[in-house]
Amino acid sequence: MSGSIPFYQKHHRHYDRNYRSTEADSKMRHYQSSSRYSAGTSLSTSSRGLKVSSHSGLEENRLSPLPKRSKPSYLALDKENQIIGYVVPIFRGSQEFATGLSDTEEARVRDTAAYMAHRDLFTSGLEMERSEVISRKEAMRESAERISLNKRIHEHEEHFKRMNEDSLMHAPEFVIKPRSHTVWEKQCVRLHCTVSGWPDPRVIWYKNNVAIDPLANPGKFKLESRYNVHSLEINKCDFDDTAQYRVSAMNSQGEQSAFASVVVKRFKGEIDDTLPVPRLGPVSEYGITFQIHIVDTFGVSFGREGETMSLGCTVIIYPALHRYQPEVQWYRDDVLLSPSKWTHMHWSGDRATLTLTHLNKEDEGLYTLRVATKSGYETYSAYVFVKDGDAEVEGAPGAPLDVRCLDANKDYIIVTWKQPAVEGGNAILGYFVDRCEVGTTHWVQCNDTPVKFARFPVTGLVEGRSYIFRVRAVNKTGISHPSRVSEPVAAMDPADRARMRGTSAPWTGQIIVTEEEPAEGIVPGRPRELQVTEATKNYVVLSWKPPGEKGLEGVMYYVEKCVSGTDNWQRVNTEIPVKSPRFALFDLAEGKSYLFRVRCCNSAGVGEPSEPTEAITVGDKLDIPSAPGKVVPTRNTDTSVVVSWEASKDVKDLVGYYIECSIVESDVWEPCNNKPVRATRFICHGLVTGEQYVFRVRAVNAAGLSQFSPISEPVEVKAAIASPAPPYGITVLECVRDAMVLSWKQPTFVGGADITGYFVDYREVVDGVPGKWHEANVKAVSERAYRVSELRENRKYQFQVRAANMAGVGIPSMPSNTFLCEEWTIAVPGPPHDLQVLEVRSDSLVLLWKPPVYQGRDPVNGFYVDIKEGDAPEEDWRGVNTKAAEKTYLKVKDLKEGQTYVLRVRAQNKAGVGKTSDVTEPVLALTKPGTKEIVVEVDDDGVISLNFECSNLTPDSKFVWSKDYEEITDSSRLTIETKGNKSKTVFNSPGEEDIGVYSCLVTHTDGASSSYTLSEEELKRLLEVSHDHKFPIIPLKSDLAVELQEKGRVRFWLQAAQMSSNGKVDYVFNDNVLSQGDVSEMFNSFFMKS
Repeated sequence: MSGSIPFYQKHHRHYDRNYRSTEADSKMRHYQSSSRYSAGTSLSTSSRGLKVSSHSGLEENRLSPLPKRSKPSYLALDKENQIIGYVVPIFRGSQEFATGLSDTEEARVRDTAAYMAHRDLFTSGLEMERSEVISRKEAMRESAERISLNKRIHEHEEHFKRMNEDSLMHAPEFVIKPRSHTVWEKQCVRLHCTVSGWPDPRVIWYKNNVAIDPLANPGKFKLESRYNVHSLEINKCDFDDTAQYRVSAMNSQGEQSAFASVVVKRFKGEIDDTLPVPRLGPVSEYGITFQIHIVDTFGVSFGREGETMSLGCTVIIYPALHRYQPEVQWYRDDVLLSPSKWTHMHWSGDRATLTLTHLNKEDEGLYTLRVATKSGYETYSAYVFVKDGDAEVEGAPGAPLDVRCLDANKDYIIVTWKQPAVEGGNAILGYFVDRCEVGTTHWVQCNDTPVKFARFPVTGLVEGRSYIFRVRAVNKTGISHPSRVSEPVAAMDPADRARMRGTSAPWTGQIIVTEEEPAEGIVPGRPRELQVTEATKNYVVLSWKPPGEKGLEGVMYYVEKCVSGTDNWQRVNTEIPVKSPRFALFDLAEGKSYLFRVRCCNSAGVGEPSEPTEAITVGDKLDIPSAPGKVVPTRNTDTSVVVSWEASKDVKDLVGYYIECSIVESDVWEPCNNKPVRATRFICHGLVTGEQYVFRVRAVNAAGLSQFSPISEPVEVKAAIASPAPPYGITVLECVRDAMVLSWKQPTFVGGADITGYFVDYREVVDGVPGKWHEANVKAVSERAYRVSELRENRKYQFQVRAANMAGVGIPSMPSNTFLCEEWTIAVPGPPHDLQVLEVRSDSLVLLWKPPVYQGRDPVNGFYVDIKEGDAPEEDWRGVNTKAAEKTYLKVKDLKEGQTYVLRVRAQNKAGVGKTSDVTEPVLALTKPGTKEIVVEVDDDGVISLNFECSNLTPDSKFVWSKDYEEITDSSRLTIETKGNKSKTVFNSPGEEDIGVYSCLVTHTDGASSSYTLSEEELKRLLEVSHDHKFPIIPLKSDLAVELQEKGRVRFWLQAAQMSSNGKVDYVFNDNVLSQGDVSEMFNSFFMKS
């Protein structure tokens, strides 16, 4: 079939209908229609009652690719211009024409002339039509070629886009964001959004920052995504669906979120006070049980006001699902935190971060990270301390904290705060309260004189406007920094808020729509239950309940006062009555007693007064708390102490306690907390290890700070002793018919004291079912290897190990793998064990191990050490030594700084290389700051010594010297001296027996160790230096001179460059040392001239 296609059509796929595009098909159809039904100018010819006229069924002029000419039409039309057939002209000598037959010659000539005219007209019209058909075909071909070319270009561009995705990638964008809705209960609501982005973004819906899972609540939520339009449908809304919904679109280029609110209203009388029953027990998500591990955690942190602090943890969730996001929440003192300008939260897929943008003392507390899946949750907590910023004036107090607005009316707003822990050089005289209207930066001081009470009603506000507040403390030295500002609050009566309809409620609130028609012309009754809620020497706050009648018109109140013992009632608010059922009175005489009453009023008149209050004496009714009782400090860690105390007695409205500490005999007290704690136990962090501290506590409420408690007994900051953590890594070193030799690794936490021994338990496993545990050893074993006897051959066993120290026996380890008790008969050795890494530096480390218990058929004659990067695959193990090492230690060199490594050891005998040992823990090749090396010294007396210094000692640290990595216990050749953070090993009589590798390890540190190799050449050099120091050569200024004197005397003399008074001179004659006596008299003139 393809062979019959002309060559010029083979390259155009649009000629094949299977590949013809929609545009080409449309062009071809229009062309065929115009060719079939096109018409030119009108021709009217009568033939047998038919009318020939021009007609076009389509608008060919608009569809033709070339300009059209008028063409004759040969359609037969009836009187209503409906097509009923075709008129076919007859040519080539036909004697009948469409007009009929002529009987005369004259008519025949006329018909012949008419025929010729019609023939010429038809021929010219036919030629023109053929020419136009050819032109249209060429135009259609060109148009089809253009369409084909455009299609090929489009396909090429699409291919290029697929091959070059980076050029088109962009972060998601919300073309249409979801819209907030307010609905009634039991209605359905649908949230829509349109998202663009490349690659196609993944869209997730959240309810109050919790991912929505349609499978968790079948039928409640329905998620749809079609053509970049995403929707969330909430079926049969109830009040719990009132929330903030967030839709998050995420791809490889970024993430965008949009928010919408759904408020579900209730009709009056349909409030259900019952709470939804929480779902109990872990629920597997999609049939998967997740395991959560929080690693790389933040520790106890210290900051200062004004600084920025970030807290972060790495979260490992297994199994790892792509883009799965757990529920991540942050708490401070068990209160859930929400994103704000003070706290920013971020989740990167495997790390949760909380950033405190501007630290204040309100930010101090216990921070908890909670990561939850539907399989469970995991938490981690650590304390954050915030110290006061530097005062502008030395001795000024610290800033108050926790400023809040307890009551808000159009007349006043009650502002409360907490006193600071630091009073400065003098006692705090009082506090200034400042206000600022929202939207401005102008702060106005609200009180002219400092108030000592930590509550103050602010008046002079403009009704309906919002304000923020701050507080400053003042003493004789100066004024503190201002506190953190309060949350905005509007100066508006609660009654006005209640009467406002259509006001949006917060997510957890209830929306109740009420409608009452006020009754006109009725004077309100008496207010009820009038009482004094607050009374200080500066102000008194009254509160009451409205009269019992319902639907009264516009009830307002007048407050009256009267001095006790008189009947002279005075109206306090004479100008404007108050609308809210509470009022604050100022300018009362301190020490006087007053009575108060309230009247209701409306447009109908003023009602009867309420019952008066009891006589109230103006003054502070809240007493300062009593001092706390006995304070008991307890050791906790090497930088913290647990402090507990007896609570203050008969205290009202307790805010909390402040704890202070002082180093013994320093008389300088520092605050341990800058935010009051309500408990009677607190952990004081940031203390100096080894120092002795004393503590004191005082209570605080709105009235002020109490006296200090008695000072505690001194306590030394030192880690408390606890039982050790469980050992791990249990393996089998040898197996015979009825016994197994086990080994294990030391616990990661030893409990603050040296481990005194280990206890091993075992149990038999039958058909996968473990039995009861049995003790393998009654007496603790000091080594990390033990032979368990009295086992049964060909039986399976599990083992567990417990470590013990001075505090007791720790919890057992996890049960080991199941091992089969059968005798080993292999020829090669078993695995080495007890691998230990020392002297870690940026380019080297030293690996120690113990030889295998099972030797094989022949004794072990060497060891091979393997190494690989920590995250490298198993096939990347490589040998460190090509020649077998004879000793049980090896120095590994040529490491990359900052790289993590793991190591293992294999033993060999004549039969070959045996099993590999357990792999070490990952080791980071990095020289720690403060690392020292062993230094060799030779003193003036020629004494050779090795010296090592450690800067990070702990109270329990010890220097352990070893030769060839075996602890030195024989003092006949070496003398060890330790003083402070320095230790020295002295060679008593250096000789060839002392050749070897000397190392020093400091216990209870982070691995402080070093080594020194004493070779034969190094020993020879040191002995020469020692001899030179012990027997120094004194340089001479002159040679030995001889002088003959009278009477046969001979004098010998010479002169030395320098010689001390302790110098000794020997006289030698014929290789014999001369001494005092007769012989020396012969040379009594022999002397040294110096």
